[in-house]
Amino acid sequence: MKVLIVEDEPVILDTITAYLKQEGYVCEQAADYDTADEKVALYEYDLVVLDIGLPGGSGLDVLRSLKKSHPETGVLILSAKDSLDDKVQGLELGADDYITKPFHLPELNARVKALLRRRFFKGSNTIIFEELEINPSDNVMKVHGQPVELSKKEYGLLLYFITNEGRVLTKAAIAEHLWGDYMDLADNFDLVYSHIKNLRKKIGQQGGNDYIKTVYGMGYKFSRL
Repeated sequence: MKVLIVEDEPVILDTITAYLKQEGYVCEQAADYDTADEKVALYEYDLVVLDIGLPGGSGLDVLRSLKKSHPETGVLILSAKDSLDDKVQGLELGADDYITKPFHLPELNARVKALLRRRFFKGSNTIIFEELEINPSDNVMKVHGQPVELSKKEYGLLLYFITNEGRVLTKAAIAEHLWGDYMDLADNFDLVYSHIKNLRKKIGQQGGNDYIKTVYGMGYKFSRL
């Protein structure tokens, strides 16, 4: 899952980023209005953790821009104790939830997981796709009931495919989703191909079907047989 963290206080920004990375999320940062507004216009995120008070503008305007370009993206607002109006306005503009500063990181993580379950998995803790069973809370996948060990990138790739079932995803989009600001590490998309190959192999070794379809000249599509 890919997360954009918008926060102008460097210590808070880096602390949230480090914590969510440990939880397996691909994280990008924005510390001011202009950077945040540019990122939500150009890139897709599963979730934006959004502070309202930003240098150069309001986080509420970032939220407005986000909902115009990517209305499906989840939004968790970071708010001050006395900012009731901002919370209400943010929810009215399409934010999913808010958390009040100061907060504990485990609470932030719990809200992130709950928001993603509601947004993409209809509130369920488990995703069932034919013989595949995925538990996003524990980063576990089973094929025909048997656990399959995946790397973080392979697991992120599988979730990206499932949440975009039936859509053609380009190699560039996959690389940007898996590596975020560090997508140059994809090395001309060779790593994208390698992760897809490994994911196919691990599912197949447990008797699972290959749902990853190559769309020649375009990319890949995850679809039922």
